[in-house]
Amino acid sequence: MGDTPQRSAHAGTGGTPVATSHEGPAGASARVAERPGNPGRPDGGLGGGGALPRARAFGAERAFRGLTLAAGTTVLVVIAAIAIFLVAKAVPALRANTESFWTFEGWFPNDNPPQFGIGALAFGTVLSSVLALLMAVPVALGIALYLSHYAPRRLGNALGFLIDLLAAVPSVVFGLWGRDYFAQPVADLSAWLNRYFGWIPIFGDGPYGNSILLGSVVLAIMVLPIITSLSREVFRQTPTANEEAALALGATRWEMIRTAVLPYGRPGVIAAVMLGLGRALGETIALALTLGSTYAISFNILASGGNSIAANIANRFAEANDTGRGALIASGLVLFAITLIVNITARAIIYRRREFTESAA
Repeated sequence: MGDTPQRSAHAGTGGTPVATSHEGPAGASARVAERPGNPGRPDGGLGGGGALPRARAFGAERAFRGLTLAAGTTVLVVIAAIAIFLVAKAVPALRANTESFWTFEGWFPNDNPPQFGIGALAFGTVLSSVLALLMAVPVALGIALYLSHYAPRRLGNALGFLIDLLAAVPSVVFGLWGRDYFAQPVADLSAWLNRYFGWIPIFGDGPYGNSILLGSVVLAIMVLPIITSLSREVFRQTPTANEEAALALGATRWEMIRTAVLPYGRPGVIAAVMLGLGRALGETIALALTLGSTYAISFNILASGGNSIAANIANRFAEANDTGRGALIASGLVLFAITLIVNITARAIIYRRREFTESAA
């Protein structure tokens, strides 16, 4: 066979032009090829790929990393500053207190000598919040499952939008509505509960009016859109393959939800419930308008009375002297600690369920 004709490197000789090097070498390999010592090339380079170019001393990625680190550090600094402020302002009042701050059920910080305690307030805060969650969580999960897996898409989007609007209603509106229009129906319900279930300690005798039950119902309505919205989004993130696999095995729609949707969304539901609990613990004006402002530890949720830390701060701050303001700040420090414990507990629960979140990766 004939020899292959030689190709000229010059276009003027009539052969096909062959470039000895690329016009615009890209990447590290092109730069390495130009190094001395490579055989077969004019520059004598070694050929092949080379090391990646060194990172810039300052680039967009490093700037973004520094910005996020600064943001996270700022949050920690703010939390620490709040704690230091509360402690510094509360210590003088705690030293002047002549009763046990943890067990005394009265609130007389303006007296001489001052007497006040956090026991009844902390009890009312936790009790009203827990009752609100007991009423709101089942309803919120039912609504979230209906919107994500049962309702037609257009209807689900419309109903979801209406439920989300509840989160935009100011708390004072809920408080006024509960005090002026919802108090009487709750009083009638309290009388009915006492008549048929009075043997249960929490359904004791009246008088009925502004009570823990009324405040808890208002709180339940307020935290409902938060839990519903987050749970709905979590349920929608369930992998379609998991749902189709359950249905392919002969499961009904409810069995598919119970075996595929709920286990996958458990961490998100826990986070939603804890977020709603934090919202209920810190609620101020709605409870200030619906609770009876009493200082006593009682499990009777029907009788007039009850109080919370945030509501007590709102009701007593205007009339408080220096010691009284210090006592209110001390109660705020306790509420700060309670919410911190709630969030740490929620994070620990979610971390123990991390296998569900990792399965989505």
